[in-house]
Amino acid sequence: MISATAAVVRGPGEPFRLEPVLLDEPRPDEVLVEVAAAGICHTDLSVRAGHTPGPLPAVLGHEGAGTVRRVGSAVTGLRPGQPVVLTFTSCGRCPDCRTGRPVRCEHWPRLNLFGGARADGSPTLRAADGSPLHGHFFGQSSFATHSLVTERNAIPVPGGLPPELLAPFGCGVQTGAGAVLNVLRPEPGSTLVVFGAGAVGLAALLAARLTPATGLVAVDVRPERLALARELGATAVVDATAGDPVAAVRELTGGRGAGYALETSGQPAVLGQAVGALAAGGTCAVVGAAPRGSELALDAAVLLDRTPRIVGVNQGASLPGRFLPALVELFRAGRLPVDRLVRAFPFAEVERAAAAAAGGEVVKPVLVMG
Repeated sequence: MISATAAVVRGPGEPFRLEPVLLDEPRPDEVLVEVAAAGICHTDLSVRAGHTPGPLPAVLGHEGAGTVRRVGSAVTGLRPGQPVVLTFTSCGRCPDCRTGRPVRCEHWPRLNLFGGARADGSPTLRAADGSPLHGHFFGQSSFATHSLVTERNAIPVPGGLPPELLAPFGCGVQTGAGAVLNVLRPEPGSTLVVFGAGAVGLAALLAARLTPATGLVAVDVRPERLALARELGATAVVDATAGDPVAAVRELTGGRGAGYALETSGQPAVLGQAVGALAAGGTCAVVGAAPRGSELALDAAVLLDRTPRIVGVNQGASLPGRFLPALVELFRAGRLPVDRLVRAFPFAEVERAAAAAAGGEVVKPVLVMG
């Protein structure tokens, strides 16, 4: 067994507490990663609060970055000492995995969210007294000094980059940037509206600057987030507390509406606004995770009159082994300045970092294990 320290959540609504834990030795297809940094994402907080189903007690965390320390006997693409970014996992065997679409893995929910264990049901980690803890969260449970992952969700990256800046690539940056670059793909001269200027929305805005879209609009309720969006390249911002954002978008587009919209908040009412802000034939990508059972009311006639497309996007529709290295190279070249979104916190201050995330004080808090 491998000794580590992890932020454990014992029950719904309970705080993160640093505790000693024990990890299995890597199986043939597994990799032990020493985690240097891990971003805090809305999904971590939602599971902790009990809003998103997930078994507790557990070690959460799904935006890890660190260094490979041990590899299983069947691992061929990673070696000890290699820097990696951790992302979601997949089975690698189902039809979608075999055809390069791991975000559609038929076992995705169980492997990433609801299972709390390996595919065969065995735990990857235990409490210091030997009792099982739910882990394997997004295939990593990276709110810990060490993480047991597979070769599929540990993506090699160049050395020498700050791990606190690499960590958000595994989920937040990948999700926002991928929704724009892999799914929406704005046409020249078009307008893209991002609803929600959090980490995912701002990552999408940064990616949109790399496209030929000429109108980049950010919609949010926080003036400081809108100010940051302007600094990061938004051509216009809309304060959703000051009036109807749909009307504002139509005014900005000469009454036509936006060709593309991205909804990141997870609020059905905001999704309705995003769809309403579209031009005829426009596309709305949905990445915000609304509570299960949430419903969206649409005027069915609009589907025929305006022919909108509404597309659900998971993890940026990414093939991580190809997409994440490309995003990191864009960051290295200064073309994707995600460092503007990050604030680092010592691992021991995980509760303060979580509060900063929940309260909107920080766009992307990242725990530094130190």
